[in-house]
Amino acid sequence: MKRVFSASLLSFLLVIGLFQAPTASAADIKPPGVAAAETISQVTGIAISPLLGVGAVGAVKYFKTPEIQRARLSWYAQPWFWGPALFIVCLCFLKDALGPAIPTALKKPFDVVEVFENKLSGLIATGAIIPMALDMFRTIAPETEASLAGAGFAAIDLNQFWGVLMVPFALLAYGIVFIVSHAINILILISPFATVDAALKSFRLFLLTSIAGTSFLSPTVGAIWAVVIILCCVPFFGWAFRLAVYGHVLAWDLLTFARTRAQVSADGTRAFLARKVSNVPRRTLGTVFRDASGNLVFRYRPFLVFPARTLPLPDARHAIGRGFLHPELLEVQGDVADDILDFPPRYNTHEDGLAAVHRVGEVRDIGLRAAWSWFTGLFAVPAGA
Repeated sequence: MKRVFSASLLSFLLVIGLFQAPTASAADIKPPGVAAAETISQVTGIAISPLLGVGAVGAVKYFKTPEIQRARLSWYAQPWFWGPALFIVCLCFLKDALGPAIPTALKKPFDVVEVFENKLSGLIATGAIIPMALDMFRTIAPETEASLAGAGFAAIDLNQFWGVLMVPFALLAYGIVFIVSHAINILILISPFATVDAALKSFRLFLLTSIAGTSFLSPTVGAIWAVVIILCCVPFFGWAFRLAVYGHVLAWDLLTFARTRAQVSADGTRAFLARKVSNVPRRTLGTVFRDASGNLVFRYRPFLVFPARTLPLPDARHAIGRGFLHPELLEVQGDVADDILDFPPRYNTHEDGLAAVHRVGEVRDIGLRAAWSWFTGLFAVPAGA
């Protein structure tokens, strides 16, 4: 536990050192290339840990700015924001430090809360990326400005030009890395093993401290390593996005006891693909219903925003599986029943309604429920015995 806490504290100090905001002093005036390198490292680090990143940037910027100018700082550099932000970060570090001593069953509610905290802080951090990128280029090296001015560009505000040029890239890089990093929180939530949780948190800690460490050595080295991380995240973006949506729905339904309000409708029932079907990837969110011909159909929107598409489900005998957390739609072939759709936890205890609406004749226990039914059946006394 001490080693976990020490590692968390080290990462906190490294990030504070990494996210050093520029000031107007002569020593902090940087050429555009150096400012761009620092911005890339900052944006990547913030995407991995949004609340820590933005809070650290705001706190350092606040204390490095002369007192008379602090009122003009951006909102993320005001104490009313970075103070509570860093306090929440400290609470998360404390939770992780005490993690090995807390049973997994007691940690999961905190993991659910952390999923929403990470998502909320990610949205807040998105609003800070634009002013942060512009602030990075508020001052550039006088010799660079003078040389360009002599070439006939005197009328161009170079500070604003470089900042605006960086904003689209910064937002794109931030979005990609954040979604992939957020998948770590989802994996921690759905993992039943404390050792897996610790490994995932250690990996995230490694990424964060490596960005901070390389940036300490050289802004160029830090930017190169940040770009490598960004490029590595690109192939995983689709998978991470679907996992993030799945984890959000799972956590929201469990946290708000959605099953007490859910209603099964013949117009369509929310569900996730449990496996790849006709090149549509696993965990795609959509609705399942019976079409006019009586076939089971899955309607979805790629990345939730693109035009709707319709996917006919395999024509087979189906059953509704009654699971411990959520129901499933099973494709039954002989003695084998494969999971084809996962219904959200809001439909837990609504299995009979799902079977009636989708015209599925069988409801069976699966997973832990099936194991519990088998176990209790061992001790059941037959009627009339």
